[in-house]
Amino acid sequence: MPRDNMASLIQKIARQARHTFRTLPPADGGVFQDHLAKLRKLLEKIRAEDLNLDPRRKCGPPAHPPRQGPPVTYMHICETDCFSMGVFLLQSGACIPLHDHPGMHGLLKVLYGQVVIKCFDKEEAAGAEADAGGVQFNPPLLQCQRAALRRSLRRSCDVLSEADGPCLLTPAQGNVHQIEARHGPAAFLDILAPPYDPSEGRDCHYFKVLQVSENAGGPGPGAPQQPVWLLEVPQPADFWCGGEPYPGPRVSPDGEAGWRE
Repeated sequence: MPRDNMASLIQKIARQARHTFRTLPPADGGVFQDHLAKLRKLLEKIRAEDLNLDPRRKCGPPAHPPRQGPPVTYMHICETDCFSMGVFLLQSGACIPLHDHPGMHGLLKVLYGQVVIKCFDKEEAAGAEADAGGVQFNPPLLQCQRAALRRSLRRSCDVLSEADGPCLLTPAQGNVHQIEARHGPAAFLDILAPPYDPSEGRDCHYFKVLQVSENAGGPGPGAPQQPVWLLEVPQPADFWCGGEPYPGPRVSPDGEAGWRE
C-alpha cells in the first residue's frame, strides 16, 4: 500500500526533483550532478503500486481487440516553474512519435510493461540546410522542406521494463526520441525540467527520419559516425494524447510558491 502523503515515495521524488532542477548547470555542475544522482536513485524504487496504478492493465488475452480512445493518455501529478511530473499510459503497440524537448532534461521510469525508446543526439539547427546541400534524399526533398531539416546522430535504441533504472535525456543527448509500447500496454513516470512553455521557446516538435539515396555513398573504414537527417513534420494524424485522473498519493507543495497542481 502507498505510504501517507508526506512520506510517500512520489512525494520524495517530487521534492528531490525540485531541488535538482531549481538551478540547472552550468551554474554549479557538481551540485547538480549530486542532486541528479539522488533523484535517479529514488526513481529506481518507484513501482506502479506506489501510484495506485492497477498492474492488471498490462494483462489480457492476446486476441483482445484494442480499446477505444486515444493511443496514449497522461496522468498529471504536479508542475512547478522548474519541472513537471506525470504518468504516460500507452496502449499495446502505441507509439509516442519522434519528438524533442528543446532545452530540457527528461527522466523516464517504466512502471509496467516494456517500451522501446529510440534516441538521437541533437545538434544545432543553424547551418543544417547548407550542410545537407550535397546530400541526396530518397524521395527527393522540395526546397521548402530543406529549411525544416535537422542534423542529428543516433545515440541508442533500448528496451526498458520496470526492472530497469530510469532513462535520462538531456538538452543535447537523446533529446529527440520515440517511445513505443512493446508486447502489451505500458506505463512510465515522466519528469521534464523545465516544463514545456512555447512562450519561452520550449515547444514540442515532431520529426521523421529521412532515407539517404544509396548512390550518395557511405563512410569509409574508420570514418566518424555519419549524421542522421531528421525532417520536422506536423504532429502525426494517428497520434493524440488524452487525459486520465491520477489515482496516487497527493503531492503537496510544502508551502513553496509557484507550485501548480
